[in-house]
Amino acid sequence: MSEAVKQQIVISGVGGQGVLFVTRLLAEAAISKGMPVTTSETHGMAQRGGTVLSHFKVGDYASPLIRPAQADGLLVLKAENMAQHGAFLRSGGWVALNAGADDSPDEGASAIDADTIASRIDNPKSVNLVLLGYALAVAASLPADRNPLFCNLADIQDVLNSRFGSKAGLLEASLGALQAGYDAA
Repeated sequence: MSEAVKQQIVISGVGGQGVLFVTRLLAEAAISKGMPVTTSETHGMAQRGGTVLSHFKVGDYASPLIRPAQADGLLVLKAENMAQHGAFLRSGGWVALNAGADDSPDEGASAIDADTIASRIDNPKSVNLVLLGYALAVAASLPADRNPLFCNLADIQDVLNSRFGSKAGLLEASLGALQAGYDAA
């Protein structure tokens, strides 16, 4: 990927799923690489299980919001949100979607049952990290013209180590969830 990276990613979920945490991890990874970052989110009803939407941009952008059909990628933590936020995706963009057995993912979306994986590793609150790990693996397999993620698994692991280094249990659980999603790809 060139030095002048420009990416726009929409992260969608509901209150309590960790949308803002994933956004912060991505932002810290970009900052550690010396890249400019802009984020904006809506989360007014998050405490009631309402929709949380984060706009994440790496590169030189004038506005914090992503326009419809301009996002290079979508991370969707709740399958139902795909209908609501899928219009942000540009033609040829990528989607990492948390979809259970009862969900029917949109064509072209890379889907994983992150809820089941998080439960299987005895960490049901880690759906966000499972999906992020999965997205990192999916993006790493894409050709450069599909605009894969600006960061990789090691970059996010470094951010988690920096954030939770003194909290061994939390660090181990977070790294395990990230790896579980990556390995599931």
